[in-house]
Amino acid sequence: IMDGEIGSPVQIRLTSRDPSPPPKKYVEGGGGIFKDMAIHDLDMSRFLMGEDPLEVFATGSCMINQEIADLPGPEAYDTATIIVKYREGRTATIDVCRQATYGYDQRAEALGTAAMVMTDNMYPNTARVFTGDFVGMADLPYDFFMSRYIAAYEAETVAFIDSIESEADAPVTGEDGVIALAMAIAAGLSAKEQRWVKLSEVLPALDGSMEGSPRLRKRDRLSAFLRSLGGARTSEPEPIPA
Repeated sequence: IMDGEIGSPVQIRLTSRDPSPPPKKYVEGGGGIFKDMAIHDLDMSRFLMGEDPLEVFATGSCMINQEIADLPGPEAYDTATIIVKYREGRTATIDVCRQATYGYDQRAEALGTAAMVMTDNMYPNTARVFTGDFVGMADLPYDFFMSRYIAAYEAETVAFIDSIESEADAPVTGEDGVIALAMAIAAGLSAKEQRWVKLSEVLPALDGSMEGSPRLRKRDRLSAFLRSLGGARTSEPEPIPA
């Protein structure tokens, strides 16, 4: 995608399913499936699309663990689907579920104007079995996140150390985390009100790329967002001069 081999991204499809649901105590007070699980996929959709999102539509349900059905809002969901709208009608579709009995189901697909690229699940080995009753992988996908993502954690650590040694900016910034959280909040609001939610309703724009938002400095966007979460009433940040 970064080298332009698939052309301009048109559609992103992400699947994220955990092997088993977490205990109720983990879910309770954590903000729900959009904040404690789908936030990673929302962040990934923005990374793969290479731009900030415009709108989010989401829906959720409790299909697996009825113990959490009495929790408020998105905390009661263990299954959800999200559509993220980007410029010119580009979209990302995300499906998440807290249970996949066969192990971690983590797949990604990016369709571009020139080609498509996709990733499949990770397995403990590449052995395949061919019998009269079965053809397929010898093992199920990884069922523990430390095994599934060990290579990613190593890459993150190396990138962080490199940024310190070279005194360069880290490849992932607080701004990325803020926008991912804003997307998760927008998804929760969408599921509650059953409507498209503009990101500008949740997070003021950095440079006008988010439709309908003022142009704000990066630090002002972060502070405005944090104030909105805390309910603080302070003076508005100064817009960037034209």
